[in-house]
Amino acid sequence: MLFILFFIFIVIPVIEITVLIEVGEQLGALTTVALVILTAAVGASLVRSQGLQTLRSAQQKMQLGQQPGQEMIEGIMLAIAGVMLVTPGFVTDFLGLLLLLPFTRQFFANKLLERIIIKNMARQQQPFNGGFGQQHNPNSDDVIDGEFVNKDHDFQLKNQNKSPDHKDQ
Repeated sequence: MLFILFFIFIVIPVIEITVLIEVGEQLGALTTVALVILTAAVGASLVRSQGLQTLRSAQQKMQLGQQPGQEMIEGIMLAIAGVMLVTPGFVTDFLGLLLLLPFTRQFFANKLLERIIIKNMARQQQPFNGGFGQQHNPNSDDVIDGEFVNKDHDFQLKNQNKSPDHKDQ
């Protein structure tokens, strides 16, 4: 996790600055800034249209009684693409564009969905070890019998029997 944070906050900005400097030297500062603004505007527009299309697809699946898992993951990927496209720089714009294109987004979403399913299946096949977070097996013959006392209820009944004029002695 530390490596991922280091990569996001240190490595990517250094790469972005380097690319921006190189492009600025070739095209000029004003043209480079205009390109960065243009890619942000076009990217935001494309994310909006793709997001609406993904939302419609998810709604159709739900109406058919199917789970829209693929569409949910694609929606998250579109949000990430939107952040990348609005972030100044050409490297993040390229990565955002990869997530924005339907065929690459579907490919990445399929791979991520497969990974999530495999992890959930592996987690369900682990034997019960008595730890927290384990689910109870409803087919188990284990029965726990016990009694309880609701002290809040008893306290309320006791206070209801007292009148405001009556004082304890």
